[in-house]
Amino acid sequence: MTDLGEILAKRSVNKSMVARRTGLSKARMNELTLTPTAKLRADELYLIAKAIDLDPCALLNQLYGRLTLVGEGN
Repeated sequence: MTDLGEILAKRSVNKSMVARRTGLSKARMNELTLTPTAKLRADELYLIAKAIDLDPCALLNQLYGRLTLVGEGN
């Protein structure tokens, strides 16, 4: 399961509902939540956050806040 999948599971979010509200296919939602190599696009992140009543910046920080610049935090 991906980080996005874990966030949705913790919030008890129905992926089919998110797919309907965002216009993303169920297959794409499954890819984003189950396939670690799937790349989440910014527009998808924004739509998913809005669909689950979460601030898009908060979702971005939850998913990618651990990233650091090269040479930083070593």
